[in-house]
Amino acid sequence: MKYLKPFFLVTDIGFIIYWIITYFELIPKSAAFKDYDNPIVMAWNLSFFPLDILVSFTGLFSLYLYKLHRESWQNYALISLVLTFCSGLQAIAYWAFIKDFDLTWWAFNLYLMVYPLLFIKLLINNRG
Repeated sequence: MKYLKPFFLVTDIGFIIYWIITYFELIPKSAAFKDYDNPIVMAWNLSFFPLDILVSFTGLFSLYLYKLHRESWQNYALISLVLTFCSGLQAIAYWAFIKDFDLTWWAFNLYLMVYPLLFIKLLINNRG
């Protein structure tokens, strides 16, 4: 958890901040991804909201359980990591299919895919 905690804090709080920024439409058009104003693309982006908030809840809840010395923190951490990977994968897959490459958006979502894989393996090995 020593190494996982900073990743959870950055990712989970980052998701919450992203969705607040998105709700209040604070992302500058120049920084938004391709076709951001398209209603279908906006709906696609909003479809991530439940997933991302569930990522944040399970990640932050696992930190809380860890602080209470409850072994169940690992279950919530594993759920959070798997969902985080899925969130990143879905975004990358979409942009790959439409052949849209924006380094900033790809970097954030590749981060969401890569870091969980390292910790998923550790959590699973720790259970055995």
